[in-house]
Amino acid sequence: MAKDIDNPCVSLCQLNSELCVSCGRTREEIRKWRGMKRPEKMATVQRAAVRLKAVVKKNARRGG
Repeated sequence: MAKDIDNPCVSLCQLNSELCVSCGRTREEIRKWRGMKRPEKMATVQRAAVRLKAVVKKNARRGG
């Protein structure tokens, strides 16, 4: 059986509107995580990583 996908939560939840700036998931993705199948979790983790990169890049441009 395939290994389950680790939850990307880092226990530093900081929701900025609909996005957690600590793990990169949306409020909806966080809520649905436990019920997601492995492929959904993989896609969520990938989207979250892209979002986090965008947040870091945006903050670097701001100087913060």
